[in-house]
Amino acid sequence: MTHADWNAHYAADDLPWDTGEPDEHLVAMAITGALPAGRALEIGCGTGTNALWLAAHGHDVVAIDVAPRAIERARAKATAAAATRCRFEVLDFLAAEPPSPPFDLVFDRGCFHVFDEPADRARFAARVAAALAPGGAWLSLLGSTEGPPRDVGPPRRSARDILDAIEPVLELRLLRAVDFRVQGDRRARAWLCLAARRDVDAQPSTRR
Repeated sequence: MTHADWNAHYAADDLPWDTGEPDEHLVAMAITGALPAGRALEIGCGTGTNALWLAAHGHDVVAIDVAPRAIERARAKATAAAATRCRFEVLDFLAAEPPSPPFDLVFDRGCFHVFDEPADRARFAARVAAALAPGGAWLSLLGSTEGPPRDVGPPRRSARDILDAIEPVLELRLLRAVDFRVQGDRRARAWLCLAARRDVDAQPSTRR
């Protein structure tokens, strides 16, 4: 989608991905200590629900979205909540570096999966790796190829799609099948992917 397409969704209030509540998987991972503390970047933050939750639970957050209308809404939420630890910026993550890197945590809910081209997904992963501090981690929630056929819901990506994009630049820590909540009580099958900044380059696959 172009920037204008995303803005049109916000103008029409056509936001099936916006549940109005922090993502349950993000909350569970954070509460159990599976995610690093410190500075966080959210990519594709939408109206800011998850970014504001992270800020309220100890993170200093930079949250970005390509749609100016989304950032307008997010900033209004932050003002209403008197949230001082959350900064919202309009930014195309594939085209520009986020402000004030590095980050201990990078999070996206339904951003990585919007890219159809393998080269774009690989670029996304490389930019995540570049934004991470030593010991940092990336948590992504994305639509999967599991589950029955459907005509609506998040784009579908296979485990192979994910690994092809991230393995050269990030170390996979967890890939688990979960449910992805969309508006109301509707759910779709999804992947919960946790990856870390590499300390050692990925080694070639062995041939015998």
